[in-house]
Amino acid sequence: MKRAVFIVLGICLVLPSFSQDVPSAAWQIKTALMAVPQDYKEGAKVYGYDTSGNFVTLREGNNDYIAIASDPKKETFSTAAYHKDLDGFMARGRQLKQEGKAFQEIFDIREQEVKSGKLKMPDKTTLCVFTGEVNAKTNAIENGYVRYVFYVPFATGESTGLPTTPTPPGHAWLMNPGTHRAHIMITPPKSEKLKQ
Repeated sequence: MKRAVFIVLGICLVLPSFSQDVPSAAWQIKTALMAVPQDYKEGAKVYGYDTSGNFVTLREGNNDYIAIASDPKKETFSTAAYHKDLDGFMARGRQLKQEGKAFQEIFDIREQEVKSGKLKMPDKTTLCVFTGEVNAKTNAIENGYVRYVFYVPFATGESTGLPTTPTPPGHAWLMNPGTHRAHIMITPPKSEKLKQ
């Protein structure tokens, strides 16, 4: 009996400590929107995490963009935003990851599903990834940096005229050419100050 009481007490002590690690919904929304292009910030939908760490909708949207708050379980701060037509593809990736699938398994499963028509992949769409450092005292995001991804499924170096190996900052190149996940990468020089 005493052991059961200690186990329950232990669970009660653990749960609040985890919820304290999950930032408020307001902070998650504010920082998730840093990944969204200025023209779309106001009406973007925002996904994030509840006090138990579950992936949830924090704010409904009314435009073409969806933002994702930084995962509180990860040490580094990183948010993302993408066109709503990419949501099914992203949701499938999250589902497979939750099932314990590794990166290459997820890649292969989605490749097959896109080719078969089971999973819809838009012919062109955008993803923005925003990273930075959280100031421990103010919770402000410092040294913000954004990189851009333009999905063009099954594109190749030949069809786009782009190199398929990484290029210097500011130059575009095509990653995963010839696959469902082919995308143009643009990583601006980090010396450029990001205006928010």
